[in-house]
Amino acid sequence: MRQAAESRKPRGTAVFLAVMAVLTLLQASAWCGDLAEVRKSGVLRHVGIPYANFVTGAGDGMDVALIQMFARRLGVRYEYVKSDWGTVVQDVTGKRTQAAGNEVSILGDAPVKGDLIANGFTVLPWRQKALLFSSPTFPSQIWLVARSNSKVQPIKPSGDMDTDIARTKALMKKRNVMALQKTCLDPSLYNLDATGAKVICFTGKLNELAPAVIGGKAEMTILDVPDALVALDKWPGKIKILGPISGKQEMAVAFPKGSPELRDAFDEFLKQARKDGSYQRVVKRYYPTAAAFFPEFFKSR
Repeated sequence: MRQAAESRKPRGTAVFLAVMAVLTLLQASAWCGDLAEVRKSGVLRHVGIPYANFVTGAGDGMDVALIQMFARRLGVRYEYVKSDWGTVVQDVTGKRTQAAGNEVSILGDAPVKGDLIANGFTVLPWRQKALLFSSPTFPSQIWLVARSNSKVQPIKPSGDMDTDIARTKALMKKRNVMALQKTCLDPSLYNLDATGAKVICFTGKLNELAPAVIGGKAEMTILDVPDALVALDKWPGKIKILGPISGKQEMAVAFPKGSPELRDAFDEFLKQARKDGSYQRVVKRYYPTAAAFFPEFFKSR
């Protein structure tokens, strides 16, 4: 009898472990899903990083407003989940990633914390390999920015983007230029090492690059358009735009690869928001000068 009891023990343990594995799988499935699962859960989890006027950190921002409107459209509760640039992708995909230029590697599993990313999130080649993107929500570009008292003068636009980028990069030679890894300002994305610049990998936040330049930590920095617009408004006369480092870019809402229906639902919502003018009102509230810099983007929307 003792032998029989002992023979049953491993089997009972195996059954228990199998049940726990199934429960864990079911829990993960309920926590990460497409449109039907979001509606069933009754909550839309917005993963974001406080950045520029997209997510201000004070409970509002352009992307906060858009995702709140989208949640109401779906009939679910809105929930904000704060993240950072090092983990934001894994927080919705459940996969730890490592980017190198335009390539991305999967390093392992991670907890899923939200359903979508929205914080002025630039569409980049490596991110497209890990995520699904919505229709564009905002235009962008990478600019070279300097203190207003810098002896370096802005380039004269030639009408050709490649020429303008080459002329702007030539201004960086032997000068201290700040960038920020694991973001749209990662120096590897724009081959900054080949410019002869003394690239400084900033350790603070994106929002802190402009004040760091103003404070003299470097003569120049690269910034994307939204952050540059905020800086020009917040510190008038303190910085100047020298020229472009990249071609035109676009920002969008990002979704896990397994959520195509949720992405499509957002695209339908965005199309309607543009049609009824609510999208334009949100943009004007948080980026009142954006249309002046990118009239072609907003004219078609």
